[in-house]
Amino acid sequence: MSFWKALFGGNTSPEEEKKNNETRNFDLLKYDGVKALRMGKADYAVKCFQEALRISDDLETRDYLSQALIHTGQLEEALQSLEEMRLSGQSSRALMARMGHIAYMMEDYGRLADIANQAAEADDSNPHAYYMAAQAALGTGDYATAIDRLTTAVKLDESRADARLLRAQTCMAAGNIDDALADADWLLDNTADNEDVLLLAARLAVRQKRYDDALNYYNNVTEANPFNADAYRERAKLRTETGDPAGALEDMEHLHELMPDETPANGEPESVEQMMKRGNDALNPFAS
Repeated sequence: MSFWKALFGGNTSPEEEKKNNETRNFDLLKYDGVKALRMGKADYAVKCFQEALRISDDLETRDYLSQALIHTGQLEEALQSLEEMRLSGQSSRALMARMGHIAYMMEDYGRLADIANQAAEADDSNPHAYYMAAQAALGTGDYATAIDRLTTAVKLDESRADARLLRAQTCMAAGNIDDALADADWLLDNTADNEDVLLLAARLAVRQKRYDDALNYYNNVTEANPFNADAYRERAKLRTETGDPAGALEDMEHLHELMPDETPANGEPESVEQMMKRGNDALNPFAS
């Protein structure tokens, strides 16, 4: 019947017309929001997705909204949007990972621990659930728990470079150099071009007083990323202590160019929490 109405211009009921208009408006708002998000106009995208959701509570649109909210810095709202998706039965590894990443960005380690627990309860074979639990533990300075959770993550997926890196950093901070070296060796064999891995290797070499090796690793870091301030800062300290003041001065000049407002510090490596905060995004926080 609807086919013949459309073909011959038959009348539609007010209810049908209203429903058709809502469908068109929803599609237009969702399309405009996706387009705006891809163009970097996150504020406009948020408005489009919110208006679209007032018409229909579409899960894909809610997911897009969470992405736009992250881009605008509205982390609490983004997390709430994803939580509503989870409560609707749309829980998945990717969803839980994104929720955990937002809680991590907010430095809300209690909520991150809760999300990690929920992810593990939903799927105890999910290595990222234990990685998030380790991040939460590190946020409160609990190295032992963090190492335990990271070990579980690695057992579940031996290829998890981010878990091995974070475990090595944590072991080094806790003084377990041998354990840190074991992970560092694996990382150098499998992800040797990663600047965070090279920086870890340099720091471990300094701890062991293998200064030539440390210098080579720092050199590799600056070759991989000429803008790595940590490498210049720490190499300057190493060069000073090994009798190369000219090289140290050159590194400090590079550091000053990169961070002109920084007061020259003592060159000490950052804490494991700082390393985690700075480096882990480069290793895909949304790994499933």
